[in-house]
Amino acid sequence: MAGNLFDQLKKAGLVNEQKAKQLKKEKYQQTKQNKGKQVENEATALAAKAAQEKAEKDRLLNLERQAAQAKKALQAEIKQIIESNKITGYDGDLVFNFVDQGKVKSLNVNAKIRQRLVDGVIRIACVAGAYVLISDEASAKIEQRDASLLIPLKEAEKIADEDAEYYAKFAIPDDLVW
Repeated sequence: MAGNLFDQLKKAGLVNEQKAKQLKKEKYQQTKQNKGKQVENEATALAAKAAQEKAEKDRLLNLERQAAQAKKALQAEIKQIIESNKITGYDGDLVFNFVDQGKVKSLNVNAKIRQRLVDGVIRIACVAGAYVLISDEASAKIEQRDASLLIPLKEAEKIADEDAEYYAKFAIPDDLVW
């Protein structure tokens, strides 16, 4: 059995020469069309994939920009709160010591401001390396936005009732300032 299928069909008398040429031509055109469609399908698939990747990249860039704008707006809002609520004219002879990032810092304040700091009515905020005194209401607003700007106040330590009774025996002078 030598030859291809067309040759065998011709010998058997099932297909004539003209019919064989026509089938060969149709088969050639069909493969040519499929090849064009396949190339076209690959091109459209690549273009769609590239467009999808670009859209994803643009979306991520947009999210980054929005996050940066939100952060900038938050910083501006905090700065405005501090500037509008900062306390001025607190200079005095008394030194108020506080801890900022593991280092002891001090502010010279008057007696009224020092007592309000001790009572927790006034808070200290660190803005651009400078310390600013602000009211408790403003500190609550800042704490909602960025608590890292506020200097934590030392809470009064709770002691047991037995210890409190024992220490009550010893009077502490009112004018004692550490």
